[in-house]
Amino acid sequence: MFSFTPANAADPAAGKALFQANCASCHNVHKKLTGPALKGVTERWADQALLHKWIKNSAGVLATGDAYANNLFKEYNGTAMPAFPTFTDADIDNIMAFIADEEAKGGKGPAGADSGAGAATAKSDDSGSNSLIFGVITLILAVVAVILMQINSNLNKLAAEKEGVDQPEPVAFYKNKAYIALGIVILFMIGGYFTIQGAVGLGRTQDYMPEQPIFYSHKVHAGTNQISCLYCHSGAEKSKHAMIPAENVCMNCHKAINEYTGPDLFTAEGKKVNGTAELQKLFDAVGWDPKAGKYVKAGEPIEWVKIHNLPDHVYFNHSQHVVAGKVQCQTCHGNIQDMDEVSQHADLSMGWCVNCHRTTKVQFAENGYYSIFEKLHNDIKSGAIDSVTVEMVGGTECQKCHY
Repeated sequence: MFSFTPANAADPAAGKALFQANCASCHNVHKKLTGPALKGVTERWADQALLHKWIKNSAGVLATGDAYANNLFKEYNGTAMPAFPTFTDADIDNIMAFIADEEAKGGKGPAGADSGAGAATAKSDDSGSNSLIFGVITLILAVVAVILMQINSNLNKLAAEKEGVDQPEPVAFYKNKAYIALGIVILFMIGGYFTIQGAVGLGRTQDYMPEQPIFYSHKVHAGTNQISCLYCHSGAEKSKHAMIPAENVCMNCHKAINEYTGPDLFTAEGKKVNGTAELQKLFDAVGWDPKAGKYVKAGEPIEWVKIHNLPDHVYFNHSQHVVAGKVQCQTCHGNIQDMDEVSQHADLSMGWCVNCHRTTKVQFAENGYYSIFEKLHNDIKSGAIDSVTVEMVGGTECQKCHY
């Protein structure tokens, strides 16, 4: 068993950025997600060098016949861990340092949010709930202030009557100019807040989950049956668009598979789905007769409902991110392999994209494409920096994403 003291040898802050950009979609420090909980990961591996190899290329370690690696692979139903060949040993040590820090915190970050995959979501949820609490408290205080003002007015009136001082007839609450002005200001502030929030969220459709013409379960295909995303969405590594697969891609398998025998399927509302009946919808669309084993009529395209939609002035290239950036599908689309019905995982806002560019590292070393960045090459050689992010090579410039 090796000794590991990341606090003295690595940078937890750098490890946190790497973890959130590359690991958080499948791992949490304290909870089991798509992959195992990472608490105590360094103790579970007998050799630190082997752990580094596993992270860089899990398939290579499995091929060596290592018992622990193969048992882990079987435990998670043969789900292969994505390879991270661009990670340096220092990167992995930084991630381990971050994990060790999170273990010491007991799963709570600076703001009390759980670490790992749910950190960003928890922080966002906390922020939203705090805003609601502050809003309710403000409203209560405003009501109390109005009541106190009315009490004060009545007390002044009683005191004046006791002293025999004539007091003008009090103005009705709804005719009082001060109250009317205060109400207008409050309504203006509330209206302004909701107007700004509406403008900021204009066009964003996070959690959008439309009903599709055929119930297609990514959990069954990408999760249970381990079909690669690129088999169906072949454009993801070749073009700007990932592409919705043509029906003939479905029929490559479903000429032989014409009934569903897997676990029960349910819609998001909890309604049970007949998988075999949904397959028949596919056969009807393409004109396939499963009993005769041949096409019997001309097919018609299936009108799938688009889920992810960027504004026309935004440029996004799948191949650039998948091939050059080595970005995993789950980074943007969430744990797609666990979804029966797909929803939009991220808000796809400009801030969300920019934050990713600020933390994601590029394959800078020995890459001819970046040969013109002489200063950055010199900084790496001198030790001034240990890596280069997308932001450092112009990844947050306006014209990179906007026409």
